[in-house]
Amino acid sequence: MFQPGIEYRKSLALCAPLLALSFSAEAQQPTKVPRIGFLSGASLSSLAPRLEAFRQGLRELGYVEGKNIAIEYRSAEGNLDRLPELAAELVRLNVDCIFTAGGNPTRATKQATVTIPIVMGNPGEPIQAGFVASLARPGGNITGLTSISTDLIGKRLELLKEVVPKISRVAILRDSRNPDTAVTLKETEGAARLLKVQLISLEVRGLDELENVFRSIAKSRADAFVLGGSGLFNTHRTRIIELAVKHRLPAIYTEQEYVLAGGLMTYATSIPDLYRRAATYVDKILKGAKPSDLPVEQPKKFEFIINLKAAKQIGLTIPPNVLVRADRVIR
Repeated sequence: MFQPGIEYRKSLALCAPLLALSFSAEAQQPTKVPRIGFLSGASLSSLAPRLEAFRQGLRELGYVEGKNIAIEYRSAEGNLDRLPELAAELVRLNVDCIFTAGGNPTRATKQATVTIPIVMGNPGEPIQAGFVASLARPGGNITGLTSISTDLIGKRLELLKEVVPKISRVAILRDSRNPDTAVTLKETEGAARLLKVQLISLEVRGLDELENVFRSIAKSRADAFVLGGSGLFNTHRTRIIELAVKHRLPAIYTEQEYVLAGGLMTYATSIPDLYRRAATYVDKILKGAKPSDLPVEQPKKFEFIINLKAAKQIGLTIPPNVLVRADRVIR
């Protein structure tokens, strides 16, 4: 019977610890932590409730930021011209997917990559903006959620007229760089005609223009104003609300954050709810799903919020029949 020699046995004895170390090293190889990019036109501080909703959605799916998922945040801080540069930066980082907060960030990211999956947070009209082929079959590398904001314009003007029955002129403040602007303006013009209200369109491209825009509203004798969606407006929402109070102008806003910050009222999609649900898209993509196979979701939660403190500041009384229909009243 063959008996291994002494040298052979020594060799085995030396190899055994090395093999054990090798297997141990393989077992201890760190799991790759997925990285996602977050791109916003507005300041991150102005989006705090939405970001927390997004993180909450991730936590519900087992992802904890800093432990088993990393988020690379990039914000244009209201300077939308920086978005292409920031989108390119996230692409260079080779993140696993990019979550875009609105129409402008989505457009910038779409131009920066055709391969990295993009999850839209809340563009109003993703088909008209050219982000997706259809809601059911997005195609390409983009999917996510839409706020269908233009579909709510008629209701906003209707509520504004109920609150200010004698209204005859309404100003709309818009940022022409927003991909939804053309559709928003067209829908607002149609709703204004039905309500027999004259619409005055005013463009805003920076914080320094806000004072002059509000002077223009006063000169035009507009009775109220509506605000279009924009990262610029979100970043400077406090200033917009201050100017509305200064000029004693009723307004209806596109997002709840304006009313929580002191604006008069909003009828809108719950954007934090969209952000929470967006986490499911990130999860599916990280597990191998293709954006083109994930239909774009529409909102499930809408909110009508009235701020009575804001009404008092401009000397406005909200009719009881409007108050009872509010989902929330801030007193």
